[in-house]
Amino acid sequence: MHRRLGRSKERFAVLAMGRNVMTRIVGVLLATTLSVLVLVCMGFAGAYQYLAAEIPDAASLRDVKTQLPLRVYTRDGKLLAQIGEQRRIPVAFDEIPPVVIDAFLAAEDARFYEHPGVDWQSLVRALVANVSAGSVREGGGTITMQLARNTVLTSEKTLRRKLKEVFLAMRLEREFSKQEILTLYLNRIFLGQRAYGIGAASEVYFDKSVHDLTVAEAALIAGLPRSPSLDNPVASVERARDRRAYVLRRMLELGRIDQAQHDAAMDEPISSRLHGPIIELDAPYVAEMVRAEMVRQHGTDALTAGYQVYTTLDSRLQQAANAATWRTILEYERRHGYRGPLERIDPTQLGDAATLNQVFKRNPRRGSLWPAVVTAVADRSAELILRNGSALTLDWDGLSWARPVIDPLKDALGPYPKTAGQVLAAGDVVYVEPLPESRYRLGQVPAVSGALVALDPNDGAIVSLVGGFDFGSSKYNRVVQAQRQPGSAFKPFLYSAALERGFTPATLVNDAPIVLPGGGGAEGDEEWRPQNITRKFYGPTPMREGLVRSRNLVSIRLLRGAGIGFALKHIAQFGFGPQSLPANLTLALGTGQVTPLEMARGFAVFANGGALVTPYFIQSVQDSDGKELFRAEPARACGLCDFDAAGEPAAAGTGEPRAPQAISPANAFVMTDMMTDVIQRGTAQRAAAALNRKDIAGKTGTTSDRRDTWFVGFNADITAAVWLGFDQERSLGENEEGGKTALPMWIYFMQEALRDKPEHRQPEPPGVVRMWVSRESGAPMRAGAPGALFETFLEQYAPQSGMGGFGDDGVGAETVAPAAGDESIF
Repeated sequence: MHRRLGRSKERFAVLAMGRNVMTRIVGVLLATTLSVLVLVCMGFAGAYQYLAAEIPDAASLRDVKTQLPLRVYTRDGKLLAQIGEQRRIPVAFDEIPPVVIDAFLAAEDARFYEHPGVDWQSLVRALVANVSAGSVREGGGTITMQLARNTVLTSEKTLRRKLKEVFLAMRLEREFSKQEILTLYLNRIFLGQRAYGIGAASEVYFDKSVHDLTVAEAALIAGLPRSPSLDNPVASVERARDRRAYVLRRMLELGRIDQAQHDAAMDEPISSRLHGPIIELDAPYVAEMVRAEMVRQHGTDALTAGYQVYTTLDSRLQQAANAATWRTILEYERRHGYRGPLERIDPTQLGDAATLNQVFKRNPRRGSLWPAVVTAVADRSAELILRNGSALTLDWDGLSWARPVIDPLKDALGPYPKTAGQVLAAGDVVYVEPLPESRYRLGQVPAVSGALVALDPNDGAIVSLVGGFDFGSSKYNRVVQAQRQPGSAFKPFLYSAALERGFTPATLVNDAPIVLPGGGGAEGDEEWRPQNITRKFYGPTPMREGLVRSRNLVSIRLLRGAGIGFALKHIAQFGFGPQSLPANLTLALGTGQVTPLEMARGFAVFANGGALVTPYFIQSVQDSDGKELFRAEPARACGLCDFDAAGEPAAAGTGEPRAPQAISPANAFVMTDMMTDVIQRGTAQRAAAALNRKDIAGKTGTTSDRRDTWFVGFNADITAAVWLGFDQERSLGENEEGGKTALPMWIYFMQEALRDKPEHRQPEPPGVVRMWVSRESGAPMRAGAPGALFETFLEQYAPQSGMGGFGDDGVGAETVAPAAGDESIF
């Protein structure tokens, strides 16, 4: 018993001693913990005081300009381009669907609504995980911390930066609501492929607005912030699928989706296709012109400041211009043979999706042409597959044009094919042209180039512009950059000068051979023997007929009669620079260098009653908040103004800027009248038949060796210039000329541009008279007399009785009064 009592006392003593030891240990631990906490707090307080000056004011987030791309629109509000390295589409909080918010919180910060900006539990968990792994595996950063880091702090991996991130995050939580923080974060977070924010990411990866995202799509985007450049589906479908699975699992664990939604989302396929902004109109050449002009005016900030530029383009007319350019160029291509497939793949790989995907990446869409792969060939048809996997059939009508090209430089072609197998084989990679009624035609990327520009002749607004067949193939904008010879399309400017020197539409000019030393005044010693395009001569020819039939010899004699010096001064008033105006007789044949835009501007002078307008393409500019920063105030033509007795525009009296008069309204009217005949019965008769209008006028142009073909035409509402040729100059072919090669482009465009529009030409101004004259001599005659012609004249040069005889050079001498010092017409 005593022994038992002794052992019990010893046991109690040991227990008591143990309790005392434990109490001391707990006390020490508590004291140590408190000391550590005090030290940590003091350290944080000290760090805060030390770094306070470097921590941005949280309110400054409201002043940080979100980098928004430059957006370019037509004048009727269609988006034609979004330009800038960063794609952003701001989204308001009430526009963000709950599934997107749930996905991001599940992926990045499940306790977002519970912590004060810093989730200490997550930080401790991340610290333990990183120590255990011996490397940085988890960051423990909250959405608020990510916003602080990505918006106003650097991404350097230092303790100093991390502390600043923590302090700023806590400031953000004090000064912003949770909703504001989440909205800022979802609009600014980088999500790969130049997409910043969920609005841009929705468009880039899924080609839809954020409110249309599915559960699977929202989960995929929410999985991107960890490693946006590597985890996005364009970079790696597998990595994107793994991250999506993680987000979906977290959403299921947190009760944000049920099992059925989870499983359905897991089964949803992932596309690796990259989508651009939702472009409503194809006008890349104009978009590039806008980009260059905005950078010139505002520097590179123009691409990130969110400017919205409204151009002068009319979306309906731009679509018509695209279609007309593509159609005409492809028609030319079919006339000059088929050069073969882009490439060939092994027919055994036609079922391999990866192989086909690479083929289509190498051969993107070009202009109106779609890439396709031949899968089978029958006797007179072929089966093909498009990029989207759909099948199509090329019938014989879509194949039979494809004569093989033997020598493109000599325009040598083989015979027309008799079977589809002579053109195509399984595995050929080709382009096809979509046609109405779901039909297709074999095509090819054009070797030839073309351009079209149309403007409002009354103020110079460019309403449509196509600088080439495909911007992706060539960014060279032929409308404003291609300096080419205009050929006979330049003759109206010379004829306008001749009118001012006393020539009239009835003046007879001898269309006969002429031999001129030294290249007609150009450099060189060889004799110049100019020819008409027909290689024929037609004798005495009324000046009107010389323009209507585009007679070269008539033009040369007119230039000699008017005087080169006078002609140069007169033509310069149409806006042409020195490079367009060679100071010799070749000027009569259009041997200067001009752009299609310069030609359209020059012809607009005739269309608007004689005023020189300045082409422009930017209507207005707004900042990112929609405030208007600029609005064009173009000088307008005075076509509807009153004219004084001398035929000059009377004072407008409205304060509206007036374009300067290049020529008199009377001169413009007579020239338009002559160019109307070019269409009604001259080299552009094809337009009269196609358009069936009396208010259109214009001029064809074909240069030496048929290197360039043109047509420039107008009515009082629109002026359009078209050009077709090779960038590296060579002949278009023996039978190609302005009326056959370029004119169709103008017709196709004008058929849409003038659809349902009433006929409109400038009213007859003072200074114009009409009278009956002899077709043979140009002298006045009574109405109804044999050979009488009703002609239009400038009043001061209307023929008088007894006029119309021939001078030594074949020009009606009495009708001309050259200024002193100019070259004689004789």
